[in-house]
Amino acid sequence: MDVYDYKSDESDRTPKKLKRIATRRKDPPIKGSKKLSSAAPVPTQRASSKGTPKTKVLQLCLPKKSLPERTVTDDFAVAKERLHVSCSLQSLPCRESEFANVLTFVECRIHSQTGGCMYISGVPGTGKTATVKQAISQLQQAVEGGELPEFNFVEINGFKLTDPKQAYVSILKQLTEQDATVEHAVSLLEKYFSTKGKKSSTVLLVDELDLLWTQKQQVLYHLFDWPTKPNAQLIILAIANTMDFPERVMMNKISSRLGLTRLAFQPYTFQQLQEIISSRVQDLRLFEPDAVQFVARKVAAVSGDARRALDICLRATELAQAEKEGRGMIMAMKLCSSYEKFFLKSLVAEFRRTGVEESSFKNVYEQLDGLLRVLGKEVISVAVAMQLAYQLGSMRLVLLQPGKIDILRKIRLNVSTEDVIFALDESV
Repeated sequence: MDVYDYKSDESDRTPKKLKRIATRRKDPPIKGSKKLSSAAPVPTQRASSKGTPKTKVLQLCLPKKSLPERTVTDDFAVAKERLHVSCSLQSLPCRESEFANVLTFVECRIHSQTGGCMYISGVPGTGKTATVKQAISQLQQAVEGGELPEFNFVEINGFKLTDPKQAYVSILKQLTEQDATVEHAVSLLEKYFSTKGKKSSTVLLVDELDLLWTQKQQVLYHLFDWPTKPNAQLIILAIANTMDFPERVMMNKISSRLGLTRLAFQPYTFQQLQEIISSRVQDLRLFEPDAVQFVARKVAAVSGDARRALDICLRATELAQAEKEGRGMIMAMKLCSSYEKFFLKSLVAEFRRTGVEESSFKNVYEQLDGLLRVLGKEVISVAVAMQLAYQLGSMRLVLLQPGKIDILRKIRLNVSTEDVIFALDESV
């Protein structure tokens, strides 16, 4: 069958040929239709202002494609992605009441154009930051829908700051996109939150608040003093791990400005941890319900940290994937030819002799030659042994040094010696 070369055909087309091809490809006119002149514009029908209904525009959409059924390997990849602590889901289970409290607090102050502070506490891994960010995301969607006035969102984290005073610089940078020194940033922020004028509300998320503590506590004082100004319109959501941090560490003039709006996140119970894990892996064929319950009970009895529970499940997924891949390697070794198995045995013998995983092809061939003579098998040449090494390398059972093709080429096993012995001990 002849293959049509469309590239050469396009290169041979001259303007005259293209004109003749376009003339031949003209579609015949539809019967009953009038030919429109290219110069005459197509008349458009306008809807009159006297109650004439407007014509609806149909929105064409592509048909939905059915997703292919996931294999076990795909399930491993999806599970590892979902079980990572950085994976953000559309909904955060078991924190509905805390989410509603944060959402209502911020929404009311944005509507009233006033400031305020909320102190959020709880042990690590209880969903404090995730809940607040989900509430902020919900409010930003409301702004896009025209249900809420616009507001500025600024976030600082004590772990990411080299010095507590760098909080001023970070806030100014996110708020006004200006770079300034610490002293200049303090004066600019003081002016911004004190002057009267039309401006949007600002929501400031302060994560790891306890790391902003200094000897004189000037950073904490400025942060919680700005919302008390009448023209600030600053809403602060402060997050820390200890519940009594304001009373135990802060001065009275700072804790009084913080206010009494507190929200405590309790550690997760085993039912909540079980629901969190199940919400991420319920459509996968990897975790048994009893295994999920076992992890949830163990973690809930110690700390109630959801991140710890997710890390345990993630590690279990990685181990299960490695075990499955190892079983595939063992099956591949069992299906090898007899001389390929002899070659693998020679690699194991050379490793035991030297104690080094990597060896030269020459030494491995000497081991292979001696093994074949002891077993009374036909001795093969170096070229045939090299072909065996290439074949095992294509199956990823051994690793060959790239670039070289001589007998001094480095070679090593890509599986453990125990797996080789287990796979070949009964068959060789």
